[in-house]
Amino acid sequence: MKLRSIDRRLLTVLLIVFVNMLGSSLILPILPLYAQRQFQMSPQTIALLIASFFAAQFLAGPYLGKWSDRYGRIPILIISQVGTVISFVMLAYAPNTAWLFIARILDGITGGNIIVAQAYVTDVTPRERRTESLGYIFAVFGLGFMFGPALGGLLSAAYGIRLPFLLAALAALAVVIMTWRLLDETLTPEQRMEARKRRVSSLSPGAVLRNGPLLAILGIAFVGQFSLGMLQSTFALYGEAVLFQNYSEDATNIGIGLLLTVVGAAQFFTQTWLLRRLLRRYPETWLVILGSILRAVGGFIFAVITTPWLGPFGSLFFATGIGIMMPPLQSLATTTVDDQERGGVLGLYQSSINLSTIISTALGGYFFGINPTLPYSLGAVTSLLVVIPALGLVRWRKRTASTLDQPTG
Repeated sequence: MKLRSIDRRLLTVLLIVFVNMLGSSLILPILPLYAQRQFQMSPQTIALLIASFFAAQFLAGPYLGKWSDRYGRIPILIISQVGTVISFVMLAYAPNTAWLFIARILDGITGGNIIVAQAYVTDVTPRERRTESLGYIFAVFGLGFMFGPALGGLLSAAYGIRLPFLLAALAALAVVIMTWRLLDETLTPEQRMEARKRRVSSLSPGAVLRNGPLLAILGIAFVGQFSLGMLQSTFALYGEAVLFQNYSEDATNIGIGLLLTVVGAAQFFTQTWLLRRLLRRYPETWLVILGSILRAVGGFIFAVITTPWLGPFGSLFFATGIGIMMPPLQSLATTTVDDQERGGVLGLYQSSINLSTIISTALGGYFFGINPTLPYSLGAVTSLLVVIPALGLVRWRKRTASTLDQPTG
C-alpha cells in the first residue's frame, strides 16, 4: 500500500495508535521491576498485577465494541483514553500495592481504545485491503515498541522510575486531544440507530457457538496468545534473572528495553513490508500457521539462551511470528458477522485474547517461580499446538470454497 494512497482517516488513526502505544510501552520494561523494588511484590503477585489489566479488559471489551457500534467510535475512543490517563497517574503516585491493582483494573475497564481504533480502520477500508490495513496498526505498535521501552529504561535509569509513568499519562492525554480534534465519526446516525435497534445479535453466546468459523478463530486466538501472555508477565524478571544476572540495575533496565525495541523493529518491518508481500502469495489462514511456527522458534530461543547477545534473535522470531499471524486472524474474524457488528466481533476477539492472557500471565508467574525459562519453553509448545486448529480452519475454508483466502493485492 503506497503512503499517498492511504485514506487520511486511516493515517490519523495510525498516528493516534502510535502515540498511545509509545506511552504504554514506556512503562512496559519497568512496571514489574517497579512493583518488585518499590513494593517488594513477589513474581507471582506481579503476574497477577499484569493479569488484572487483562481480566478487566476481558469483561469490558465486548461491551466497548458494541457501544462503539451503537453510539459511535469517537465518544468511546475518548472515554477509554481518559481512563488510561488517570491510571498512569495513579501508577506514578501509588502509595501501596492496592493502588497499583486499582490503576491497572481501571485502565483495563476503559481500555477499549485499540479495539475501537481497529473497528474504525475496518470502517474506512475495503474488505480486500482490510488485513493489510490492520497490519498497519500492528506496524505502529512495533514503531511504538522501537522507542517506548528503550526510552522508558533510559529515563528510569537517569531520572527515577516514576517519570515514565507521568510521560505515558501525557502521551495518553495527547491522544484524547488528537481524537477530539482530528478524527471524524465513521458511523452515520442511521447506522448507529440500526445497531441500537437490533434485537437479534450474531454475537450472542448461542450464535457464537453456532458460528463455526468465528469459534475456530477465537480458539486460535486464545491458544496462540498463551505464549505472549507468559512472556509479558515475566520478561523483565527473566531478563534480570537469566540474561542480565551479573549486570547492574540500570544496565538491566536498559538491556531489557533494548530487547523489546528489537520486538518493535521486527513488528514494524513485518507489517510495512513482509506481510503485504506474503498476502500476495499465500492465503490468510496459512499465514496464521506460519506465524505460529515462528513464534514457537522465538520461544525456544529464549528457553535455552543464557546471554543477552543472543536475545535479539528470540525477539526477532517471536515478533515476526506475531506480525504475520495476528492481522489475518483479526481480518477473518470481521468477515464472520454482519458489517454492523464489526466493532462487537473485534471486542469479542479481544476478550478471547484477554482471557488467554489472564490465565497465561498468572501461570507465567507460577512457572517462573519453578524455573525462569519454563514459561518460554511452555509458550513455544502452545504456539505449536495452535497449528492444529489452524489447519482445521484451512480445511473448512477450502470446503466452503470462500474467496476470502485468495491472496490479496
